[in-house]
Amino acid sequence: MRAVLTVIGKDNVGIIAGVSNKLAELNINIVDVSQTIMDGYFTMMMMCDISQINKEFDEIKSELAEKGEDLQVKIHIQREEIFNAMHKL
Repeated sequence: MRAVLTVIGKDNVGIIAGVSNKLAELNINIVDVSQTIMDGYFTMMMMCDISQINKEFDEIKSELAEKGEDLQVKIHIQREEIFNAMHKL
């Protein structure tokens, strides 16, 4: 099972480290990642393997949102099938 994770916010030190450490803590594997900084704003999109998660998905969403507050960015995760359904033409 996979999920799409997005991180958006003003660029600052430690965003990638903070997000990746939190994902490791939650037993989430990063399958693919794309990130860029545009005019001082950090954006990152990840495809994650959530088949080995050690908590309920809603709890993971909440913990990642809290981590985003700590890092002063917005972190959002949703299951791949939901993401695909929402963005299907």
